[in-house]
Amino acid sequence: MFKKILVANRGEIALRIQRACRELGVKAVMVYSEADRDAKYVKLAEEAVCIGPAASSLSYLNMPAIISAAEVTDAEAIHPGYGFLSENADFAERVERSGFQFIGPTPESIRIMGDKVSAKQAMIKAGVPCVPGSEGELPDDPVQIRRIAKLVGYPVIIKAAGGGGGRGMRVVHTEAALITAVTRTKRDAGAAFGNPAVDMEKFLQNPRHIEIQIMADKYKNAVYLGERDCSMQRRHQKVIEEAPAPGIARKLIERVGDRCVSACKKIGYRGAGTIEFLYEDGEFYFIEMNTRVQVEHPVTELTTGIDIVKTQIMVAAGEKLPFTQRQIQIRGHAIECRLNAEDPYKFTPSPGRITMWHAPGGPGVRVDSHIYTNYFVPPNYDSMIGKIIVHGDTRDQALARMRTALGETVVEGINTNIALHRELMVDAQFITGGTNIHYLEGWLANHTR
Repeated sequence: MFKKILVANRGEIALRIQRACRELGVKAVMVYSEADRDAKYVKLAEEAVCIGPAASSLSYLNMPAIISAAEVTDAEAIHPGYGFLSENADFAERVERSGFQFIGPTPESIRIMGDKVSAKQAMIKAGVPCVPGSEGELPDDPVQIRRIAKLVGYPVIIKAAGGGGGRGMRVVHTEAALITAVTRTKRDAGAAFGNPAVDMEKFLQNPRHIEIQIMADKYKNAVYLGERDCSMQRRHQKVIEEAPAPGIARKLIERVGDRCVSACKKIGYRGAGTIEFLYEDGEFYFIEMNTRVQVEHPVTELTTGIDIVKTQIMVAAGEKLPFTQRQIQIRGHAIECRLNAEDPYKFTPSPGRITMWHAPGGPGVRVDSHIYTNYFVPPNYDSMIGKIIVHGDTRDQALARMRTALGETVVEGINTNIALHRELMVDAQFITGGTNIHYLEGWLANHTR
C-alpha cells in the first residue's frame, strides 16, 4: 500500500478521497487553488499545497504544478478524482513517467475509451451491443455520408469522437440538413477537443440512460457492480441517479454486465470505470465509457457494500480485487440528489457565502459535501456543492427517506436546487420509475417559475 497519495482535485470528491486514504492508513496531500484556500479538506489536511490562482487552467489543469506538488511532498501516487485531468491520457502518462502511480487506468486504456470511435470498436469486438451507426469516423465524401445515414435511418446524431458531457452533438432529421450538420460538428469538435473527427449513430427517441459500474485489477480480474439509472438529466447533465434501475430484468443486466467485463479484460483495463448505455424497448446500446470514478458512485457503494474509492487505491497499489463476481450482491435501493449552488429552475449559478448549513441525518442517509456554515462558494468552478444519498430496503423506502432528508436540509445565503429535488420526489412519474432522458426537461418546461 502507498504511504502517501496526492489528491489532484477539489470539492466533495477531494474530501471523499481524503477520507478513503485515512481509512487505509495512507497520508493524503491536498492541492488547492487560491479560491479554495478555506475548503474543509484543506483545513483537515496533514499536508496541503497551493498550486495556483483560481482559474482551472492555472491550477487544477496545470500538469507541471500538480506533478511538482507530488515531488516536493514525496507522494507516491496521484488520484485525479473526476473532471479536470481525470480522463486525460497525457496527464496519466506524465504522472507515470515522473515516477508516480496514476490511480486510474493506463494511458492506453484512457485513449481507447476516450475516443468514441475506438471505444465503440472495442465494445463491438467484445459483443457489447452498440447503437447502429457508422463503423468508425465519418469520411469526407458527402455521397458516402448520405449513404451511411440512409442505412442507419433518420433521425441520426452526429457526435464528436473526442467529445463528452453532451458537447459536440447534433441531431439531424432530414437528408437536406445532413452535410451542413456534419461540417459544423467537425468544426466545433476541432475547436473544443482538438480532434475534428465525428461519427454517426441512430438517434434514439425516448431512451433511458443506464450505466454499468466496472472494477478491475492489473491481473485481468474484472467485475461489474450492478447498474445505475441516470435518466433524470438536463442538457445531458445528471440531476438524480439511482441504483438499481427500476423495471429492468436482472437477467438482462447480468448479460450486459458480463459483456462489459469481457471488454475490460480484453483491453487490460485497470481501476474503476463506467460503461454508459442508452436503453430503449428492452435493448441496451453502448454510448461511451468513463475511465474514472463517477459523481454518482455512492449509490453503487450503498447497494453493494463496496467502497469504490478505497478499491481504486488498492488495485492501483498492485493488490488483487478483494471480491469475485459471485460475492457481489445488490441489496435494497439507493437514490442520489446532486446539490448545486444555482437557481432551482433557471439554473443560473449562485456562488457566495453560506450563512447556514444543516445536513440531514437518520437511518440510511449519507451526505457527501465539503461545505460548512460560513463557507464561500467560489464562482470559478462547477456549481455542485454536495450530494444527498439515501438507501432503503425498497425503492419506496428510499424515496420516503429522500423526502425526509430534503425536508431537513438547510442551506442559507445562496440559492440551491433543493426546492427542485423536493418537487421531483413527489412527482407521480418519477415515483413510478423508468422515466426517459427527456422527461426532466419536459417537466421543467411545464413548471416554469
